[in-house]
Formats: sequence, C-alpha cells, structure tokens
Amino acid sequence: MSPPEPQKVAIITGASRGIGAGLVEAFRAAGYAVVGTALKMPPSDEADYATVAGDIVEPATSEQVVGEALDRFGRIDTLINNAGIYIGKPFTDYTVDDYDAIVDVNLAGFFHITQRAIRQMVDQGAGHVVNISTSLVDHADSSRPCALTALTKGGLASVAGSLAIEYASRGVRVNAVSLGVIKTPIHDEASYAGMAALHPLGRLGEVSDVVDGILYLERATFVTGEILHIDGGQSAGH
Repeated sequence: MSPPEPQKVAIITGASRGIGAGLVEAFRAAGYAVVGTALKMPPSDEADYATVAGDIVEPATSEQVVGEALDRFGRIDTLINNAGIYIGKPFTDYTVDDYDAIVDVNLAGFFHITQRAIRQMVDQGAGHVVNISTSLVDHADSSRPCALTALTKGGLASVAGSLAIEYASRGVRVNAVSLGVIKTPIHDEASYAGMAALHPLGRLGEVSDVVDGILYLERATFVTGEILHIDGGQSAGH
C-alpha cells in the first residue's frame, strides 16, 4: 500500500482581503495548507492556516513567509503573487515616489518571494507559480492612462513565460492571469457602472471569477507559460 500524498501547501500574497482572501478560502477548501501574507494580517491559530504580517517589499518578509511554510508544513507547492498596487495617472504626472512604490511592490515583492519559493519547488521536483497581471497591459485605454502599472504588471506577465521555460524540465510550472476590473473593496461602488462598460460582457468581474481561473491553472498540469485573461472580453477588443 503506497503512503498517502502529503498535504499540498500554497503561499498567497496580498491575502488579507479581496482576491487574496478569496484565494485563501478556496485553497483551504481544496485541502491545501495555506500561508497568507499581507502588510496587515491578523494572526491565525488554525492548524492548516498560517499568517505572516509584513511588507512584501522587504526581503526579510519573503524569508519569513517561506520559512513559515517549510517549518509548519514542510513544503511549498503553489505561490500566488497577488500583492500589487495600481496607480493610474498621465505618464508625465507620475512622481518619483509613485515610481518607487509601484516598482517595489509589483516587481521587487515578486522577485524576493518567487526566487525563494522556486528554489524550494526545484528541490521538491514540482511546483506552480501564478502571477496576477492586468489586461490593461495588452489592451491600453486612453481614458485610463497607467503606464507604470503596464510597465510592472506587464513584466509579471512576460516573466511567467520566461520562468515557465527555464524551469519546465525541473517540474515547476509558471502561469499568469490577466484581469479586468474585479469587484473588490478597493473600488468605490459608485464607479461600478462606468467600469463595467470597459468589459464587453457588461459587468465587473467577481472574486469568484478570478478564483475559478486560478484553480483551473492549478489543476491543469499540462499548462505552463499561459496568460489566462479573466477580463470579460476586454483584451479581445470593443
């Protein structure tokens, strides 16, 4: 009789609310142990859920998150790079502080934790990374200028393909999801109607739409280097 499969372990950044909180709930419901991290993260005393409060920009936070996953659960099967910020402005209105903030969170935060997680996945011989991007990267809209978001989130989409090829032979898959506007606490409900018009389907996305897409990628073990658009048709055109 073969030994039982070990419990899978997922790390989710930006896990305190919105999409991140929805992913925590979904992965736990799927039987995973989860380590959730965010700048402000309430402690957890549950056996299959650990939390780390910290700034993903800091390498020490990534070290702590990965250490918590290995100390508590012994492995890392999935990393979802959900933490990110959006700053929409005309390009010439961006400040140096804007640039530093968005590059730090969207790129440096990705780099520190993904490097550590992939190192562990390679040792295990398997793993999966999902980066969260935006469809504004490949479907620019003159009414919503956001060059720094495109610069950084576009980088996350692009690097998914690069890492997918680099690590395919070692059992690590890397994918990305490219989102339209999703109904989360960061958006004012008064703006919903206007933002819904950005999508050919005529509505905002729900957190559940994103969760379903990421769970598909998690289970689709022959898929790597994919950018899955969850955007109500936005990237296809208008």
